[in-house]
Amino acid sequence: MLEGFPGFAGFERHTAEVNGVRIAYIKGGSGPALLLLHGHPQTHVIWHKVAQTLAQHYTVIASDLRGYGDSDKPQGLPDHSNYSKRVMGVDQIKLMAHLGFDQFLLMGHDRGGRVAYRMALDHPEVIRKLVVLDVAPTLAMYEKANRAFATAYYHWFFLTRPAPFPETLINSHPDVYLQHTIAGRSAGMKPFTPEAYAEYLRCLRDPATIHGICEDYRASAGIDLEHEREDLAAGNKIQAPMLTLWGKHGVIEQCFQPLEEWQHLAAKVHGHALDCGHYIPEDEPQLLLDEVLPFLSN
Repeated sequence: MLEGFPGFAGFERHTAEVNGVRIAYIKGGSGPALLLLHGHPQTHVIWHKVAQTLAQHYTVIASDLRGYGDSDKPQGLPDHSNYSKRVMGVDQIKLMAHLGFDQFLLMGHDRGGRVAYRMALDHPEVIRKLVVLDVAPTLAMYEKANRAFATAYYHWFFLTRPAPFPETLINSHPDVYLQHTIAGRSAGMKPFTPEAYAEYLRCLRDPATIHGICEDYRASAGIDLEHEREDLAAGNKIQAPMLTLWGKHGVIEQCFQPLEEWQHLAAKVHGHALDCGHYIPEDEPQLLLDEVLPFLSN
């Protein structure tokens, strides 16, 4: 839904059948292709404060991940492999090929960042440059989890419980879950416009979305870790130039050494903390643009 979002003026909304699922996306602007991937528990709407500026330089595609927004939300397989970041990444690779882009720039926030770096590992010939926002590698975050991390990111453990336990609890009060999740970070509700919040809530009120979200996290606690261990053992690193940015007031800054962790998994990476919280594109959109525009254009 583009109504109520001036930042998406000139964008068109579409769906594409790719990799056995329908992926919803919006498209606008002109120039080199830039794919934007959102995080949990949100949709492509997270980019509404930066999309217009990016579209002055790029053909911008902002999609809803499998399991989120208006994209398909298949029932999870027993091993959760159809929500692995590898499979979710293939959705996006095939979406971009469907749109005529065999190479593109890529930026992902939160869960979208995890899909994005898996895409860069699995498809080095496709990803020209990579930006990941407020994430450290999944394996490092699980292996180095401490009490502060587990308390702040309790959902990393709650959502992985077998179905239908977390689904049942969230379905009983999706509005409570959404507000607790996004307002519980350092910036509270300040980053979110009423229209964006309403869109996130509309999607979360669909039980299939709740199941998709849980399957995303179940995959990350299992098959995604296997894939990452294989990369590290084989010395497989992200080859695309990579920029990583995170919030100075967020959990990534407080609990991890993100740049150091990314150096284990990426050949050419730099980055630093921004003066904001977790939801960078909505919290401090201008700070984000000031960093990514020079990086993507060089």
